[in-house]
Amino acid sequence: IQKRWRGYYVRKYIHNYYALKKYLEAISMNNEIVRNELQEYAEIKESEDKRKDLEKKENEKKYQARKMHYLLSTEQIAGIYNSPFRKSPDPMELLLRNSKPLSHRRQQKKSPFDDIYDWPTCRRPPTFSTAQPLPPIGRQKPQGPFRDTAEVLRQRYKPLEPTLLVAASIDSPLEKAREEVKGKEWRNHIHDNEFLPFSSYHKNKKYDPSVHRSGKYGQETYGVKHFREVQPKKWVADK
Repeated sequence: IQKRWRGYYVRKYIHNYYALKKYLEAISMNNEIVRNELQEYAEIKESEDKRKDLEKKENEKKYQARKMHYLLSTEQIAGIYNSPFRKSPDPMELLLRNSKPLSHRRQQKKSPFDDIYDWPTCRRPPTFSTAQPLPPIGRQKPQGPFRDTAEVLRQRYKPLEPTLLVAASIDSPLEKAREEVKGKEWRNHIHDNEFLPFSSYHKNKKYDPSVHRSGKYGQETYGVKHFREVQPKKWVADK
């Protein structure tokens, strides 16, 4: 009875099936509305980006036309964009005709009489400069098909990117490890038996008999007592 009552109570008041179904329908409708708004915003953003790109390209083309205005055709000589082998002139030729050439920036020349106005205040001594001011160096980009200075410097100081053939070592890791071990052995080689002539270290050391001087049949006399073989049986006399 308690099990049946708990199931009925949960289905009736706690876990309402129709309320949950209505809530899920509202969520799905809200998701559809948000998805449509995001799609519209993405389309508007894409069209705006395309319009900005077109305007940027058009402005760049106009600037290049003003910059290359000296390539315009004349009455005597045809320009590079107005080839006589073409039926109609190039669109760049038409753009060059409608554009104005770039004007050079004029430097404001300082008058040598500007210092005269400081005479009543006596803040600095009067100076009369007769030399003409020098032209600016390196401020204007040279006219012609030259690359940008920042791009050239970036290419010049770019980091080295070696290929795998250059970066990889010729020797294998095993050979390099063997060479390193050999170098350590040659460097750290120290004689273990130290020579201590002024100490009693060698007195307590056990003597190792030589193979040529001793054996189980006794010590040999050759090389110790005499250096010539003595055979008394072959003597003719006693001496």
